[in-house]
Amino acid sequence: MHSSELLLTMYRKMVLARRFEEKAGQAYGQKKIQGFCHLYIGQEAVVVGINEAIRPDDMVMTGYRDHVHPLVRGSDAGMLMAELFGKDTGYSKGKGGSMHFFDIEHHFYGGYGIVGGQIPLAAGMAFASKYRNEDRITVCSFGDAAANQGAFHETLNMASKWKLPVLYVVENNRYGMGTDIARVSAEPEMHKRASAYKMRGVTVDGMDVLKVYDTVKEIAASIRAGDGPVLLEAYTYRFRGHSMSDAATYRSKEEVEQERARDPIIKLRALILKNRPGTEAQLDAIDESERKTVDEAISFADQSPEPPLEDIWTHGLVADGEPDEMPRARVRGATDVKWPSYPTDFKVTWDLEPREAPAPAPSLKKKGAA
Repeated sequence: MHSSELLLTMYRKMVLARRFEEKAGQAYGQKKIQGFCHLYIGQEAVVVGINEAIRPDDMVMTGYRDHVHPLVRGSDAGMLMAELFGKDTGYSKGKGGSMHFFDIEHHFYGGYGIVGGQIPLAAGMAFASKYRNEDRITVCSFGDAAANQGAFHETLNMASKWKLPVLYVVENNRYGMGTDIARVSAEPEMHKRASAYKMRGVTVDGMDVLKVYDTVKEIAASIRAGDGPVLLEAYTYRFRGHSMSDAATYRSKEEVEQERARDPIIKLRALILKNRPGTEAQLDAIDESERKTVDEAISFADQSPEPPLEDIWTHGLVADGEPDEMPRARVRGATDVKWPSYPTDFKVTWDLEPREAPAPAPSLKKKGAA
């Protein structure tokens, strides 16, 4: 049974995500956002369901459709919008932009512009957790087309061999840019690929936030227990094009409207009203509150200064002894920043490559041969 608090939290975060992305789309049209911009509209149930099912100190990584991931983990909406606008008050002083959000404070370790580039990095982070004898997990999400990258196969093999505490999530929205995944994949059901690496492959309805939550809750417990990595395929759908420059002419209006009828926010709202953990007035108040949050984020980004010209030469390398710069402390003057720390005096208690007796060579003799 899901608590009223959980349902309302999920609703609030999905509404915040939707409003943020809608405003980002508008700002792009006004040329306040330059370069690429990939919106998450329609897929909110995946990231919110996952986030509520894992711990705040678990590590999260994703691809370039990355605005919503740090937002639902607690990142400052104004600073995220300022990053989109290329302003000095952004999380990376405007140098990361839309495709490279990063917030260490909330354990969001990046959006990555290289397709599938985050997949091996997530294995490295999970390796570090296991090396430190932590019980944290790493969650790495990517699109269906990224599952055709060589790094996907190489990394799943390593992750399974070393039983790394990592959850790989394929957000299958059916299209790699403008190509239906079934046209380019011999096996379009991505979760089935896990069996080749002796990994567990699982599917979930990515348009139902509660199903995502329940599935990931169980998976996370399994990974923490040492059962090894899992490949989760979440079937979802993006309502907009691949990016803001994509007119999405490769799919019919009828298809999009059919999928919009499965809108995860509308679905959760109906469930909340049916089971009465919340009223129309409460949900309307949430809608208005999150709309105001995003309006304030736009205003903050608009009023923020451009990066100084001399900053073009900074942040290329970290100098020896250079301290961490905490973005919220720098921009907001925050004194409640909980910066992660890691142990340095520990002993490895597991064998990376157990020395097992070699398996006997397979016999090449035919049945019945002498």
